[in-house]
Amino acid sequence: MSSKKLIYQKIEKNYLKFLKSQEILSEPFRDKRGQLINFYLPISKKIHEIYIKKKNTKIIGLTGGQGSGKSTISNILKIILKKGYNLNTVIFSIDDFYKTLKERKKMALKVSPLFLTRGVPGTHDTKLLYNCIKSLKTKKFKKILIPKFDKSIDDRLPKNKWQKIKKKPHIVIFEGWCVSASAQKNKDLLAPVNVLEKDEDKKRIWRNRVNKELKNNYKKIFKLIDKNIFLKVPNFNYVYKWRLLQEKKLRAVYKGKKTMNSNQIKRFIMFYERLTKHMLKNFSKKAKIVIKIDEKHRLKTVSIN
Repeated sequence: MSSKKLIYQKIEKNYLKFLKSQEILSEPFRDKRGQLINFYLPISKKIHEIYIKKKNTKIIGLTGGQGSGKSTISNILKIILKKGYNLNTVIFSIDDFYKTLKERKKMALKVSPLFLTRGVPGTHDTKLLYNCIKSLKTKKFKKILIPKFDKSIDDRLPKNKWQKIKKKPHIVIFEGWCVSASAQKNKDLLAPVNVLEKDEDKKRIWRNRVNKELKNNYKKIFKLIDKNIFLKVPNFNYVYKWRLLQEKKLRAVYKGKKTMNSNQIKRFIMFYERLTKHMLKNFSKKAKIVIKIDEKHRLKTVSIN
C-alpha cells in the first residue's frame, strides 16, 4: 500500500471518529466521506500551500454566522493538517476573548446598556487578543496562555483553566462570527435593522460605538490574519434555527448549567444581525476560501480564490 493511501486512511479514521463524537450532541452528519474528499481535503491542501510559501506561523481566520459550524470545521481541519501534513495547529475563538462580566457591566453603565450582552465588537478584550496573536506569530516564541470563556456563567474562566500553548504552532485557526469584519459606512447605520435597535438604540450610540471599534481596535487585530475562510449561510433567518441547535449542544456540554431558551435566543441574535448581514453581502470578495452552506446545513460548494 502506498504511503499516500496510508495517510488518507489515517486521516479518514480520525475524521470519522471525531464526527461520531459530535453526533452525540447534534444531528447526524451526512455524506461523511464525500465531504472529506470534496471539501476538507482541498481546503487543508490550500492551507498547507499557504504555509510552505514562507514557513512561519500562519493565522487563518475562519468566519461564519452563529451555528454555521465554525468549531466543527476548525477541528476537522486540525485533524487533517496534523495527520496529512504534520502541521501543529492551534484553534481558538474570538469568543474566548470576551471582556469579563464586570468589565461589560462598567461599559454598559458608561456607554450603552446593550454592551452588557457579549458578542459585538467592543465586548472583547482587544489588547489581550492582539498580544496573543502577536506572541503566536513571533519568531522568538515563548509558551503562552489563551483565555477561556464560559458561556454558561457569561464570564471568563480563571487562568488555571486557560489553553496552554507550549510549542510554536505552524497554523493558528482563529474562528469567530465577526473575525475580519469591516466597518460599515456611516449612512448604513442610520436605519435600525430590528426592534432591538429601534427601541433600545434610538440615538445610535451602541451601533456607532461598535462601528468605531471595528475601524480602530479590531482592524489592527484583523491585519495580523494571513488568509480568511468564510462559511456563507443562505441568509440570516437560518442563524436562529442553527443557534437553537448550538444551544442544545451547550446544554449537553454544560450539563444543567444556565443556557438560553428560544425567546432569549431570538433577542440574543438581534445583537448579531447587523454585522452578519453586512458580512453576507460583502465578505465573499475578501475571503481566500468561501464555503457555501445550504438550507439543510450541509456544505454545498467551495471556491478557492
